[in-house]
Amino acid sequence: MTTFTRLRTAFAKRAAYNRTVSEIRSLPLDIALDLDLYPGDAKRIAREAVYG
Repeated sequence: MTTFTRLRTAFAKRAAYNRTVSEIRSLPLDIALDLDLYPGDAKRIAREAVYG
């Protein structure tokens, strides 16, 4: 894997992480709780979803 490919992959994962955090935080609280998501855990949930 080239350096450029690794950087591109890292940037794509970071963008996906940021989008996921934003989406979780923007959910109305009642819907988030129905989905068993707590907006305060958005970073942890996004990290697990994107990075494994």
